[in-house]
Amino acid sequence: MRKELDLDVRIKDQSVEIFEIRPRWQHPEETIESQVAKTTYVKTQDVWKIYWMRQDLKWHSYEPLPEVQVIEEFLAEVDSDPHHCFWG
Repeated sequence: MRKELDLDVRIKDQSVEIFEIRPRWQHPEETIESQVAKTTYVKTQDVWKIYWMRQDLKWHSYEPLPEVQVIEEFLAEVDSDPHHCFWG
C-alpha cells in the first residue's frame, strides 16, 4: 500500500504538518505531496492551533476546533475528521 499511498509528518519550528505521499497520476515514477493537516504550538497561550488546507491551497484555521491543549487531541481530531476537512 505504501507505494500507492503513504503518510508522513514534517516538523518545522513550532509546527507539525501531516501530508500524503502518492505517485503522480501520469508519471507514477514521480511522487507528489498533499497536505492534510497542520498544528502550531503557541507558547504564549500554551495551546496547539489547528489548520486545514482549503481549495485555495492556503492553511485556514479549523473553526470547529481551532485549538487544543495537547497534540494528542489534534491527532484524534484529524483521525476522526468529523467535518470532512482533512481527508475529504
